[in-house]
Amino acid sequence: MIKKRLIPILLLKNGFLVQSKNFEYHHNIGHPLQAVKRLSQWCSDELIYLDISRDDIYDVHREDHGYENFDDFLSIIKEVSKLTFMPITVGGKIKNLYDVEERFKFGADKVCLNTAPLENPNLISQIAKEFGSQSIVISIDVKLNGNRHEIFYKFGKKKAEYDLFEWLKIVEDKGAGEILINSIDKDGSKSGYDISLLENVSKNCKIPIIACGGAGKNEDFLKVLSNTNVDAVAAANFFHHSDLSVYNVKKFLYENNSNVRKPDILNI
Repeated sequence: MIKKRLIPILLLKNGFLVQSKNFEYHHNIGHPLQAVKRLSQWCSDELIYLDISRDDIYDVHREDHGYENFDDFLSIIKEVSKLTFMPITVGGKIKNLYDVEERFKFGADKVCLNTAPLENPNLISQIAKEFGSQSIVISIDVKLNGNRHEIFYKFGKKKAEYDLFEWLKIVEDKGAGEILINSIDKDGSKSGYDISLLENVSKNCKIPIIACGGAGKNEDFLKVLSNTNVDAVAAANFFHHSDLSVYNVKKFLYENNSNVRKPDILNI
């Protein structure tokens, strides 16, 4: 049986790693490389690294602390790929095949797309044809409106014309390899994942689902894996709060009979 994955998400904004809440508030938590090696050592199965910068400014201007500064996102990804052997998914500002190729050239194993496919769904099939379906993760940001989950894009500001399950079917048919479902309502809330959403999505998709949004304690990860058919559980803010965070969650899941890889203490 294929093991369930535990995936930290790193959010980059203007050269700094940040924590997010409801896609509105972003709190600076440090240099873009410092967390990568730790997360790899702490038994992460994969890493998702997303650029949420609104512009092209990445220099953190902290030479006084001995920090390395970068001029662009690709330079950061190049350095990130040197720090770990775990698979890295890279997202942000991907508009065409050239952008995808550049990210692979600089060390990405997969790409994550959100806005571009909603504006041009055929981009998914183009990438699948050129690089393979296994290389594509489609990120879908959803917000609850009454009893319906609506899709938002462009940093959660613009509502998509597609119904959630209509878009899931299109994404699947166009050749995407995985889907990252992120709840805007739950983002940064620490109140647990949207189990109903994830249950419905995982029932209606034939391709792997990555759950994101709302992790606040170890039990939240267990609840997702016990009550839905998702293939991976991701979190951003949660994994920055404590030492050995990924290792401790995986150990908790393993000891509670979740179908995850046994955490390897030799990596610590």
